[in-house]
Amino acid sequence: MLSHGLDKALAALVLTSALSAQPALADSVADFYKGKTVTIVISSATGGGYDTLARTIARYLPNHIPGNPAVVVKNMPGAGGIIATNHLYYQAEKDGTVIGGVQNNTPFEPLFGTHNARYDATKFNWLGTPSIETGILSLWNTVPVNTLADVQTHEVTVGASGANSTPSFYARIMNETLGTKLKIINGYESQTHAFLAMERGEIDGYPSVFYSSLMSTKPTWIKEKKIKLLVQFGPEKEPAIADVPFALDLAKNADDKQMMELAFSPLASGRPYLLPPGVPEDRVAALRKAMIETFKDPEFVAEGEKRGLGLNAVRTGEQLQDFMTRMYGTPAHLVERIKKLSGN
Repeated sequence: MLSHGLDKALAALVLTSALSAQPALADSVADFYKGKTVTIVISSATGGGYDTLARTIARYLPNHIPGNPAVVVKNMPGAGGIIATNHLYYQAEKDGTVIGGVQNNTPFEPLFGTHNARYDATKFNWLGTPSIETGILSLWNTVPVNTLADVQTHEVTVGASGANSTPSFYARIMNETLGTKLKIINGYESQTHAFLAMERGEIDGYPSVFYSSLMSTKPTWIKEKKIKLLVQFGPEKEPAIADVPFALDLAKNADDKQMMELAFSPLASGRPYLLPPGVPEDRVAALRKAMIETFKDPEFVAEGEKRGLGLNAVRTGEQLQDFMTRMYGTPAHLVERIKKLSGN
C-alpha cells in the first residue's frame, strides 16, 4: 500500500511538473521576442507576388508571435532565389529573428544539380505555406487540337522564355512522361508575351500557366472558352477545373509518376516560409504556430482575397518538412532523369 501511494504521488508530481513547464517555455519565447524585430528575407524583388504576400504577412504575424515583435521585410533577389537561400542557410542569424520567404524552386535546386545552390533543404526549419499551385497545359481556342490524346499524336507549339525556363522544363517533362508532342518556341520574355503570341496565332499554347495566375490575369478566358485546358499538374487537382485530366493519374508506370511528383514539387511547396538551421526548438515551434495562425487569421484572409494572393491551401511547417525529406529520398536514377530534362 505504501509503495502504491508513493507511485501515485510520483505520477502526480511528474504531471504537475510537465504542465508547469509548458507556460514556462511559452514565457521564455515571449521574453525573447519582446521588443525585438523579426526580419522576413524575401528571395525576389519588390512588387511581385512573393513580395506582396510577405508584406501582407508582416502586418498580421506580430499578433501571433509570443512577445509581439515588430516584423519587417527585406528583399534579397538574385539567381532565381538562390542568393537569398544560401544567405539564410549560412549567414542569417539562427536565433529565430530571421525568417525566409523563398521562391518555390529554390528548395529543390541542390537536388536538381544546380551548382551554386550550396544548402541542404532538409535542414531548414520549414514554417508552412498559405497556398499550393496547379499548372495547366493550355492551347488557344482556334488550334485544331482538343484533348491530351490529340497532343500525343499532333505536334503543337508552346511558348517559353528560354531553354532552361520553367515552362520549357514542364513541357519536356510532359513530353517525357505523357508522350506529348510539344515543340518549345523560346524567346517570349514572360507569360504575358506568350499569351499575346497565342492570341496572334504565333504559337499554339503555353505549357505551364498556373491556375491562380490565369484567374488573376485572364479571369474570363476559361468562362469565355478562349483557351482549351488539356491537362493539369501539381500536388493535387484544382477543384474548379475538376474535369481537366490530372497528370499524376495518367502516368504510365510508377517511375514516371514518382518523377512527375519530384518535377512538380515546387508547385506543392507553394510559397514556402522557413527558418535557418539551428534555431532553438521552442522558437521553431512558436513560429510554426504563429505562421499557421496568421494564414488562418480572418483579416489576413480577407486582405489576401482583396489583393488576389491565391490563399488556397494552407500547409503546416511539419507537412513541408516531411515533404522535403520525401522528395530528397527520390531514387537516384529518377533524379538523374530530372537533371537531364532540367538542363543541369
